[in-house]
Amino acid sequence: MNYTPSLFSIDKKIIVITGATGVLGMALSRYLASQDSQMIIMGRNPEKTNNLAKDIIKSGGKAEALLIDVTCEETLENAATSLKEKFGKIDVLINMAGGNMEGAVIQPDQNFVDFDTNALRDVLDLNYFGTVLSIKKMLPLLLESNEASIINISSMAATRPMTRVMGYASAKAAVENITKWLAVEFSHKYEQKIRVNAIAPGFFLTEQNRTLLLDSKNNLTDRGAKIIENTPMGRFGHPDELFGAVQWLSSEASKFVTGTVVAVDGGFDSYAGV
Repeated sequence: MNYTPSLFSIDKKIIVITGATGVLGMALSRYLASQDSQMIIMGRNPEKTNNLAKDIIKSGGKAEALLIDVTCEETLENAATSLKEKFGKIDVLINMAGGNMEGAVIQPDQNFVDFDTNALRDVLDLNYFGTVLSIKKMLPLLLESNEASIINISSMAATRPMTRVMGYASAKAAVENITKWLAVEFSHKYEQKIRVNAIAPGFFLTEQNRTLLLDSKNNLTDRGAKIIENTPMGRFGHPDELFGAVQWLSSEASKFVTGTVVAVDGGFDSYAGV
């Protein structure tokens, strides 16, 4: 058997990433561009989205910026039309857009009945519908690729629901479910042309969770300390520690992998606490 040195290559792949301007999305976008991929940077904030694309280009990479709202089909449709005209296809779709909202959190001094119904709907819209609608609108472009890959973003909270983050945990559980459902659906309907997997990050310091994990002096909060205590590797993750899993799922190295949720969590999901 002949082995190719380019098994993990993503050279010249056209990669769309939604939610690209968050801490993890920015790091991933820059890394994937450094591997000679054509990056399509998607976000809601015009300044952040355009600046990220410009930074990638300035560093020698290839990037296009498109302004979208993953909860709005019209903006996704417009983006898909633009991509079809310019590239004709996409090879990888990374659904990074997501997050939590204060009203969908149950604080220690609150009860279940205190959650904000509209905030819960917004969290489901952003995380679940944002993922589903992005796949719906990008699917015709993915079908133009010889081997396309969809990478959704789950969470440790999807299968091990945690205190406080009720809405976020429910939404990410739905993301894992649709990941597996679509893996089967697309394999049956599209001659195995599209693989669908998810990555479930452990605890990384982001804009969203920093104040939950660290206090104003960068010391661990009680919640942060509990997380570290239950992470066998004893620390938070670094953004660059997602790169390998994403490159693997984007490349031919994972061409028989679909319907899988890859934990990048320092062992958190495996530890029973004893």
